[in-house]
Amino acid sequence: MFLPPSRRCRTEIFRRKYNQLLHQPAAQHHLVPATSSLSERAAAPTATFRSHRLFSRPFWNPGWWPHFVLSEDTVTPPTQRAAGQSAVWAFAAVGIKKPFTEVIRANIGDAQAMGQQPITFLRQVIALCTYPNLLGSPSFPEDAKERARRILQACGGNSLGSYSASQGIKCIREDVAAYITRRDGGVPADPDNIYLTTGASDGITTILKILVSGAGKSRTGVMIPIPQYPLYSAVISELNAIQVNYYLDEENCWALNVNELRRALREARDHCDPKVLCIINPGNPTGQVQSRKCIEDVIHFAWEEKVFLLADEDNVYSPDCRFHSFKKVLSEMGPEYSSNVELASFHSTSKGYMGECGYRGGYMEVINLHPEIKGQLVKLLSVRLCPPVSGQAAMDIVVNPPGPGEESFEQFMSEKESVLGNLAKKAKLTEDMFNQVPGIHCNPLQGAMYAFPRIFIPPKAVEAAQAHNMVPDMFYCMKLLEETGICVVPGSGFGQREGTYHFRITILPPVEKLKTVLQKVKDFHVTFLEKYA
Repeated sequence: MFLPPSRRCRTEIFRRKYNQLLHQPAAQHHLVPATSSLSERAAAPTATFRSHRLFSRPFWNPGWWPHFVLSEDTVTPPTQRAAGQSAVWAFAAVGIKKPFTEVIRANIGDAQAMGQQPITFLRQVIALCTYPNLLGSPSFPEDAKERARRILQACGGNSLGSYSASQGIKCIREDVAAYITRRDGGVPADPDNIYLTTGASDGITTILKILVSGAGKSRTGVMIPIPQYPLYSAVISELNAIQVNYYLDEENCWALNVNELRRALREARDHCDPKVLCIINPGNPTGQVQSRKCIEDVIHFAWEEKVFLLADEDNVYSPDCRFHSFKKVLSEMGPEYSSNVELASFHSTSKGYMGECGYRGGYMEVINLHPEIKGQLVKLLSVRLCPPVSGQAAMDIVVNPPGPGEESFEQFMSEKESVLGNLAKKAKLTEDMFNQVPGIHCNPLQGAMYAFPRIFIPPKAVEAAQAHNMVPDMFYCMKLLEETGICVVPGSGFGQREGTYHFRITILPPVEKLKTVLQKVKDFHVTFLEKYA
């Protein structure tokens, strides 16, 4: 008789490697006691069953989709899933008192979920586009109405609810091209090289589908930074490509060293064909901004080794850092480079001061892509019809905000400077507070929305983690959640050098709340070191 699994087991059954499901058909059903700790629940064995109607269904054969099963969702690890099940309620239900009253989800860079207010002008334009009857209202400024009318006139039936061209609305692509030209000091951008996407993730996934090919030793290798944003490793696994890791230099503020690229490429050629190099600038989760010299070295490497560059970029707030786009640097290195190095660059509404994650707006610009490949790219994009039109409209405001002399300019600049100023302040606060704690080291935060501090985990804690069948930093993060209600992401989910441990934490909460969060992490770490000394 089928015994329904607990919620935890039902979630975890999809997390195990597919060969476990294939080779352990007679495993016992494990139920986790309600009084167990969150770390014990996370480490509990996965439930499998002797008989289960799902296993008799035609598509329930994990051997058919191993690459999907092996892909990891490390931004929402067991710490987040435990938090999602309401740690406060779970402990209260069994009479266990915990020293926190709320769960703080500091694992995801969702600015508005953390209390950041939307930029007024963007929301005004979206409201007008969504409900055009508001165009007659005196409550909205004329520049917002002009933006909304222009977008609506480019939509089928003057409605945001209609499909657009697969590549995106033309006038919005023109605005993106104008934005890139301004950003890069006059280097021209062609709207035909712009593709509007469902967030930056959609563009990255789509271009990788085009680039991955071959089999065996000729299978495409994709070079990604370690630590990395888990989207890359997940897509590489889904496409059955070969992941080629190159390590950022933590001792040098997570800088990218071209000699490390050469090492990774040389070693990878024994088992694959490395053809794609991914750069995240500023780094996620590391928050560093690459120098112009570093970008020049990377472009020279790509030209020399004939690899395709993917640049996930543009989210800088540190007053001491200057952002250099790969396209601008490429254009200034001479025709030998600018006419030959293939590049795709990505940006989205989620990044930067707008923080509009839920609209899923984004764009991709391609440089030096062969016309036939561009045709295949459009064909691939047409399968999903078009990106969300509301997201396209939001992207338009990101790249075409109010300018000097327009009615909304002063309010817009005030809100923008407030967000960026707060990010810089919170980055410095986070760096300083972590570096006051014995056993924690945090490099300067120059961009992005995260800190990625290195933590010392004592040998006894490593042994305790092994006893729970957990990696040490996951054990640490689960204990942090249990004792403080703060949910962060273990560094092992992003990749790290062997023997080092980290966690990623967002710096997005309001300043006073962030101070409280950092103090709780500080106190927890001191207690953790004492407990496992």
